[in-house]
Amino acid sequence: MKKHKRRSLSYLLTPDRMFEKFDDITPDFLLSNGIRALLIDIDNTLAPYEQDVPDERIFKWFSSLRAAGISASLVSNNHKERVELFNKDLKLPAYPDCGKPKTATLLLAIEKMGASLENSASIGDQLLTDALAAHRLGIPAYIVPPIKDKKNLFFRFKRWLERPYVRRYKKLEKEGIIK
Repeated sequence: MKKHKRRSLSYLLTPDRMFEKFDDITPDFLLSNGIRALLIDIDNTLAPYEQDVPDERIFKWFSSLRAAGISASLVSNNHKERVELFNKDLKLPAYPDCGKPKTATLLLAIEKMGASLENSASIGDQLLTDALAAHRLGIPAYIVPPIKDKKNLFFRFKRWLERPYVRRYKKLEKEGIIK
C-alpha cells in the first residue's frame, strides 16, 4: 500500500467529519462514503478509560457493522493488557501500543482486514493522534468528542492545541464544504 503525499498541517489535523458519539457513525453513512473497513480507537472513543469491557451499546454497534459487511479493527495507543481485556468478547483484530500518529500498525490492520486505503477510515477522539495518523495515510478521520476526558495538564494542553482545527471544521461545515 502506498502512502499519500504530504499535506498541510491544517488538512492533517482537521477532521473529515465530527459526530456526537461513535454509534452516530452508521453503516449506511459508511457504505454511502465507500467505507468497508474501520480503524477504531478504544479509549474515550468507544468507552472511558476506566470501562474495562464493552457494554451492550458497543456490541450492538459492532453487530450492525458486521451485518453491513464492514470490517473493523481496534487500534489503540494503550497497552496490551487493556486492549486484550476490552477485546476479549468482541473478538476483533486488535492492535495495542500503536504509537499513533505513526502509521505502520494502521497499515498492517488495513492489510489484515483485506481492505485498501481507498475504502478505509479511522474513528477516534483525538486530532493529534487519530486524525493525524488517518490523514498521514490519506484516509478519512471521523472524530467524536472524548467520552470522559482526562483533566491532567498534558491532556488539557493537547485539547487546547486541537481547538483551532475544531473551529476550522465547524467553519467548513457551516459553509457547506463539509456535509
